[in-house]
Amino acid sequence: MITKKITAGVLIMSVFFAASCKPKGVGNAVSADAASKVYVAPGKYDEFYNFVSGGFSGQLSVYGLPSGRLLRVIPVFSVDPEKGWGFSEETKPMLNTSHGFVPWDDLHHVEMSMTDGSADGKWVFVNGNNTPRLARVDLKTFRTAEILELPNSAGNHSSPFSTENSEYIVAGTRFSVPPDDVNGDVPISSYKENFKGHISFVSVDKANGEMKVAFQLKTPGVNFDLSHAGKGKSRDWFFFSTYNTEQANTLLEVNASQRDKDFIMAVNWKKAEEYVKAGKGKKQAVKYAHNKYDDITHTAKSEMENEVTVLDITEFPDLVYFIPCPKSPHGCDVDPTGEYIVGSGKLAALLPVFSFDKIQKAIADKAFEPEKYSGIPVIKYEAALYGEVQKPGLGPLHTEFDGNGNAYTSFFVSSEIVKWNIKDLKVLDRQPTYYSVGHLMIPGGDSKKPFGKYLVAYNKITKDRYLPTGPELSQSAQLFDISGDKMQLILDYPTIGEPHYAQAVPAALIRDKQLKIFDINANKNPYVTKGEAESKVVRKGNQVHVYLTAVRSHFAPDNIEGVQMGDEVFFHVTNLEQDWDVPHGFGVKGAANGELLVMPGETLTLKWIPDRTGIFPIYCTDFCSALHQEMSGYVRVSPKGSNVPISYSLGNKDKPAAPAAR
Repeated sequence: MITKKITAGVLIMSVFFAASCKPKGVGNAVSADAASKVYVAPGKYDEFYNFVSGGFSGQLSVYGLPSGRLLRVIPVFSVDPEKGWGFSEETKPMLNTSHGFVPWDDLHHVEMSMTDGSADGKWVFVNGNNTPRLARVDLKTFRTAEILELPNSAGNHSSPFSTENSEYIVAGTRFSVPPDDVNGDVPISSYKENFKGHISFVSVDKANGEMKVAFQLKTPGVNFDLSHAGKGKSRDWFFFSTYNTEQANTLLEVNASQRDKDFIMAVNWKKAEEYVKAGKGKKQAVKYAHNKYDDITHTAKSEMENEVTVLDITEFPDLVYFIPCPKSPHGCDVDPTGEYIVGSGKLAALLPVFSFDKIQKAIADKAFEPEKYSGIPVIKYEAALYGEVQKPGLGPLHTEFDGNGNAYTSFFVSSEIVKWNIKDLKVLDRQPTYYSVGHLMIPGGDSKKPFGKYLVAYNKITKDRYLPTGPELSQSAQLFDISGDKMQLILDYPTIGEPHYAQAVPAALIRDKQLKIFDINANKNPYVTKGEAESKVVRKGNQVHVYLTAVRSHFAPDNIEGVQMGDEVFFHVTNLEQDWDVPHGFGVKGAANGELLVMPGETLTLKWIPDRTGIFPIYCTDFCSALHQEMSGYVRVSPKGSNVPISYSLGNKDKPAAPAAR
C-alpha cells in the first residue's frame, strides 16, 4: 500500500479557506415559486414525517415536510423536563447503563424499520454515540420503547443500519478499544497490540421489535464511520467505511491520514450468521444494560446482560474483505439496485463507485493485494471499481439516491450538493448550501424505493442566515425540490441540537396508526388509581405514597397533611381522561427533579424529598382547560416526629389517614 505524508498545516488551511468562502449564487438561489411549494395551509397535513437526529441534545426531533414545522421532540438518551423523561420513577430505568444512570448522549443517526428494503412505519432506530447504545422508538406512540447498551464498543457512531428486512440493526464502534473481558489498563501506546474494533449485529423481533445482541465481529483496531446494508442482489452483505487504518493513537488529524487510501469493509453477514448458528462463535463475559418500557404497566425495567457471542474475523477467511477507498471515508452508500457502492473519502477530489458484481468476481478470482491487512484479504482497487466521478467537489461526505438513476452527494468543504448519474458518472447539477453541509436526506433515499421529491441538507454553519443569537447560532436544514432536472432551494429552517442524519417517510404510512389514549381499564401500573373514590395517601415507614388522580380541572386529593421532614413522598399520578390530546402535568415546589407529563389513562410517579417545613403548592403544569390555573393543591410538611396525622381532602371532605402499609 502506497503511503504519503501530508502536513496538518496544509490540510487545515485548505479546509478553512474553502469553508470561509460563500458559495456562488447566494443572491438568487431560491426559486421564485418556493413559497407555494412549501406552503401547507392551516388545518392541512404535511406530506412527510421527517425524523432528525438531535446530535448533542441526545433527542430525536420530528418535522413536517415540506413545511419544515417542528412537530415533536422525542426524548431518547437525555433527560427531558418537558415530558418528565428520566425524572419520573417509571422512566428512570431507561437511562440505566453498566456505568449507572447516564442522563445524556449524542444522537447521530436514524434508521426506519424495513420490510423488503423499504420503510414499514413500525419503529425508528437511533444511536447513542457517547455511551454506546441503540434505541427503538415506537411509531404508534412516538415514544422510546427500548434502549440497549452495546458491549465492547466506544463511540457508537457507525449505527444504526438495517438489513433489508430489519433482521439485524448493525452498529460499529467509532473508537477501537480493548475488549470488555480483558484488562483495559494498558498503555495507550500499545494501541496496535491491544485495541480492537467490534461490529454488533442486533436482532429485532418481528412481532414486538425487541432487540438482542445476536453476535459481534471482532476486527482489527480501525475506526468505523458509516455503513449500509446491501439491497436485492447484495442483500446478504454489509459495507462499512473505515478510517485510521494506520492504527494511530494520537493527533489523528495527521497520523490517521498517512495512507493514500483507507478501506471499505465488506462483510458477508449471512455467512457470519451461519457460523454463529453452527457454534463457531466464542462466548464472552461482558456487562451491558437492556432497558424496556411497557405501555401496559407504564413502567420501564432495566436488566443487566452478561454474555455475548463473538466471531474473530481473522479466523474466518471467507467472511470479510477490505476494499481500498480514498482516505478518511465518511459515507458508504448503496444504490437502490444493490449493485453500486459509493465511498466518500473526505480528503479526496473524486468519488469512487464500486460494483457488487465486480467485488464478487474479484473474490472468486482471488484478485487480492499481495499483502493482507491484519490478516484480512484486500481486494485490488481496480478489480472492485465500477468507476470514479471526477472533480465532483471538495470534501464528499454522504450520498443518497432519487430512484431515477441519479445520486446526490454532500460536499462539506465546498458547501454544495452535487447531483450525478450513477451509470455514466457525469455531474448533472450542483447547488450551494449555507454552509458546510454534513449529511443530506432524500425520503427513502437509502432504501430500495426512494420517493425522489425532496432533498434536505443538514448544515453545520448558519452565519448570516438567521437572526443572531449570541456566540452560538442555530443549526440549519435546507429543503430542495429535486423533482425536476435541476435542484431548487425552496426553504431553510432552524433545527434543534446538531442534526446529523435523518430519514423521512410518507405521513400516510404512520398517521392513522397513532395511539390516541391509553385505555385506563388496561392500566396495570401497580400504583394506578382508576377513580377519585380510590385516591388515598398511605404512609409506609418514612415513605408517603400519594395515589392521586388528575382530571379537568382538579387533583384528588388536593390538600395533603402529615408529611414530615425526612419523608420520601411518591406522587403516583393517574390521568383519568380518555380523550385525545388531554395530558396533565404535575409539579411540586422545591422538587429536585422535573415535572410529570401524564397522558390520558397513564400513571406516572414523581419522587419528592422535602427540604424544609411549610406549605408546598402542587399544580398542573400542562394547560388543560379554561380552569387550568385552578388545578392545584397544597402539601403541608411538619417537623420530624410531629403529631400531625396523615390526612387528605378534596373540597371540604377531609379523610383520615389510610391504614399504614406493612
